[in-house]
Amino acid sequence: MSDNLANLVRQCAGTKVLLVGDLILDRYIYGDAERVSPEAPVPVLRTVEKKDAVGGSANVAACLAALGCEVSCCGCVGGDRHGQVLLDLLRSTGINVDGILKLLDRPTTTKTRLIGLAQHRHRQQLLRVDEEVTTPISEIDRATLEATITACIPKTDVICIEDYDKGIISKELVAAIVAMAKKHNKTVMVDPARITSYERYRGVDVLTPNRAELSIAVGRELTTVEQVAQAGKEMISSIGAKSCVATVDREGAVLIDRDNEWQHFATLPRSVYDNTGAGDAVLAMLAAAIAAGGGMDEAVRLANIAGGLEVEKFGCVPIPADEILAELRLEQGQRNGKLRSVEDLMSELTLRRDRGEMIAFTNGCFDILHAGHVDYLQRCRREASVLVLGLNSDESVRAQGKGDGRPFNNFDDRVAVLSALSCVDYIVGFDDVDPKSLIEKVRPDVLLKGEDWADKGVVGADFVKSYDGQVVLVPLIKGLSTTNLVDRIRSKENIH
Repeated sequence: MSDNLANLVRQCAGTKVLLVGDLILDRYIYGDAERVSPEAPVPVLRTVEKKDAVGGSANVAACLAALGCEVSCCGCVGGDRHGQVLLDLLRSTGINVDGILKLLDRPTTTKTRLIGLAQHRHRQQLLRVDEEVTTPISEIDRATLEATITACIPKTDVICIEDYDKGIISKELVAAIVAMAKKHNKTVMVDPARITSYERYRGVDVLTPNRAELSIAVGRELTTVEQVAQAGKEMISSIGAKSCVATVDREGAVLIDRDNEWQHFATLPRSVYDNTGAGDAVLAMLAAAIAAGGGMDEAVRLANIAGGLEVEKFGCVPIPADEILAELRLEQGQRNGKLRSVEDLMSELTLRRDRGEMIAFTNGCFDILHAGHVDYLQRCRREASVLVLGLNSDESVRAQGKGDGRPFNNFDDRVAVLSALSCVDYIVGFDDVDPKSLIEKVRPDVLLKGEDWADKGVVGADFVKSYDGQVVLVPLIKGLSTTNLVDRIRSKENIH
């Protein structure tokens, strides 16, 4: 993990971000879709759950709050029940809603999604119903909102504008925000709407369109990264912006700067479950990183991670700072080996569990690695997606009374050899005589031990069974053990 990136994520906590834009209430109605209606060839949805969530710019605010930012939200809701629900949801995450106006002449923008469940589990969106008025708000309401926003700017670090073209963001409002921001040397970032002209965003610092949005704005299809970079250059030149961060689906993101060469930031391959909210996660991470003092290239690297994590989830789910840090640790681990501290291991396992992976755990000294060990660890790995190996420290080995001179190989040397095995995903050391405390922290889905422990009692077995985890005794190759191997060496027998 880049220490600079990790530190930047931590420094996001406490930064002040002003979020301006179209506030949306996302409603989800989940139901079992097990039959077709006799009235028409459509599925019948039997409701089993209803859920309300923040959407639109409100979701960006929630994403910022998840990163530890202090967020003030400015926008409009209707004077209706949906508006109150949305305000309550924002308040529940610690977001300041004093800058949100209640308008009586329009409803709260609400998107209701009907989600069918196959076998009560597999989610599939069947239909979306929108309640909205998208005409511009009145001049009186715009002036009131403008006064509220400009009063907040001196007290904030970064201003985010999230435009869904629902009538809130106008050329006049953006011009007022840009003027006040320049007066106080604040950065203004805009996630643009799917519109054919970006003239309303004139003078902002950073644009964050996706490929499709940028294609609409320049009036041509953008199929390559190079074409996206050229279009971004044209766009920032036409409206006087400084930078453009264009997301390009599986290809990551492109940073186009007014004064420098463009850069392409590739992303890791992801299992795309739902693209909803990816742009919000990108804007939030960019804004938080800039507010924390990061450069644009650092901010884009982190935004790439946030957007990638978002598409692996269903619906709009804010990505917390801990998850970003865990992903950075995961990338670092892939480069730097398998040994982890307990703290780092917990973060990575949380991330992998969120992806649906099963965790297996075993432990031992593995003093002199032999064919029996390799066979055993390979069998362990077949039981789950991830194998965590608890490795006794040198002090722990000595405390077990295995004999003079044990361990023969010190901890670092044992880690080096075990790390070369593809069946081992993580190694974590422990100082206790037994791994009970470590098992309770890892909470494995599967706890494994050699079959020779059948009569001894597997440490941690009762704990794992208490949450319906599995305890598996693994067959061992007869006659292969470190003790036997050492005895043969000492007796000068031919070990072949």
